[in-house]
Amino acid sequence: MSSSIVETLIGYLNTMPPEMVWGLLLITCFTTVILLDKLFGYVGLYIYIAVAIISANIQVLKAVKFSIYTDPVALGTILFASTYLASDILSEKYGTKIARQAIWLGFSAFFLFAVLMIITLGFSPLTEQQAGEAMAWALPYHGHIAALFTPQMNFLLAGMLAYLVSQMNDIWLFDKLRQKTQRRYLWLRNNVSTLVSSFIDNVVFSVFAWIVLASEPLPWQTVIVTYILGTYWLRLIIAVLDTPFIYLACTDAPVTATS
Repeated sequence: MSSSIVETLIGYLNTMPPEMVWGLLLITCFTTVILLDKLFGYVGLYIYIAVAIISANIQVLKAVKFSIYTDPVALGTILFASTYLASDILSEKYGTKIARQAIWLGFSAFFLFAVLMIITLGFSPLTEQQAGEAMAWALPYHGHIAALFTPQMNFLLAGMLAYLVSQMNDIWLFDKLRQKTQRRYLWLRNNVSTLVSSFIDNVVFSVFAWIVLASEPLPWQTVIVTYILGTYWLRLIIAVLDTPFIYLACTDAPVTATS
């Protein structure tokens, strides 16, 4: 796909209301989870979680002004939330051991990716003389890559802490509910575990990223209203909307799946 086609597509998406692009991203994420599970089993979900975590930690650097919010909101909510769908499918179909491995794999993938990109940035950027006319196009890209892959440490640490705590809670709670319900009420187990874990993720990330580790902490009111409660209702919607997808994935789940 040529760059002109990509630029045209991006330009078209920019003309759409951000809420419509949000919906498109949601459908893309959920559909991809189901397809990868159907095609590759738990390995496909491993791949999705790793890619989603890396992408979400880049996406969180972009803020968007939604019409329903007073302040711009950082992206990343859908990608992070979609990993709960993937981990719940892993727990239901393949067992909690497989699901926990996926969480550590996602963490390791992002850590390794960050290390590799930091080493990449360790190569001295070209000077205009070194680049000449043939490689002049490459001159600005060192700065572009640095902007993406050297995010503020507060985002990195807060994101990884929130990811581990909330995902491990999601797997633990989903498993406990499965035992209590004797594998019934999948919709209840999926929604309760996701909603509780999403709230934990919102609280941990927002408090650490915007207050505890921030060089210029935001007011508590802004953090609570905009980042914790303000985006949590979006997670409520996401949790409800992912219910049909987990049923699509788990209709043939083996009853032998254990921890």
